[in-house]
Amino acid sequence: MRQGPGEEARQEIDTTGTAPPPSRWTLRTIRASFAPFQGMTLGGVWRALDRCRVGLRSGVVQQYSPDPDYVAKQNHLSKCMSKAAAAPGRVTLVFLDEMGYSRWPEPACDWTSHAPDVPPLADRLRSPNRLWRIIGAMNALTGRVDFLEDYIVGRAKVIKFYEQLSLAYPDAERLLVVQDNWSIHRHDDVMAALARWPRIEPVWLPTYAPWLNPIEKLRRWLRQDVLKLHRLAGDWANLRGRVNQFLGQFATGSHALLQYVGLLGQGKLAQALRSPP
Repeated sequence: MRQGPGEEARQEIDTTGTAPPPSRWTLRTIRASFAPFQGMTLGGVWRALDRCRVGLRSGVVQQYSPDPDYVAKQNHLSKCMSKAAAAPGRVTLVFLDEMGYSRWPEPACDWTSHAPDVPPLADRLRSPNRLWRIIGAMNALTGRVDFLEDYIVGRAKVIKFYEQLSLAYPDAERLLVVQDNWSIHRHDDVMAALARWPRIEPVWLPTYAPWLNPIEKLRRWLRQDVLKLHRLAGDWANLRGRVNQFLGQFATGSHALLQYVGLLGQGKLAQALRSPP
């Protein structure tokens, strides 16, 4: 049962002859799939499972990275962070990521009067949905945020953003850019363009390890404060302006942002900044 249901379960619930197997077990599909339970009532199946200490439990998502070099990459990131902390200004480390958002508001809770009054409403105003994308970088020591926006972020925008970062840190001897393994980041055109800025060094995260990229939490903050339940579906320019205003407040750095994303305090990334290089 640690595997998903198979053909017997599919036949049990299929009414058309074309349905796929279900993704989770039910008492019906357990009874159909395992011979000891066949002929039992559903209540009997439940009692038998209970005697075997088998029952419903909330599932969890696999949160660890399958990257075979996970530990080596994590250690390299920690060393890079230590070097940046030991030589601020001379060695600069930023965390880079992309995000997208839409014109339509995301659902969320809000304070309002109890039912039967109407719940909080973020009207889409019969407007067509639109998508917008941002590439940004957050300084690990200061909380400074630089970003670039457009309707699409591909190779050209990543290259342009590298140029923007180079101009933003003209005095840095080394500019370490921590980033995930999105295919565009490693595209031949992007890697060739990096030769223009030899000070910039990509620092690759383990695959599927967003917890090692604290700028992801900045994205969460943006969604919570600006994008959830907004009332600007009919004013696309104003919505984009508010997103830019939110990110722009960190243009000169932010102690509060560093606390929010875990680069201050007792977290592992904060500890890496305090470790000797």
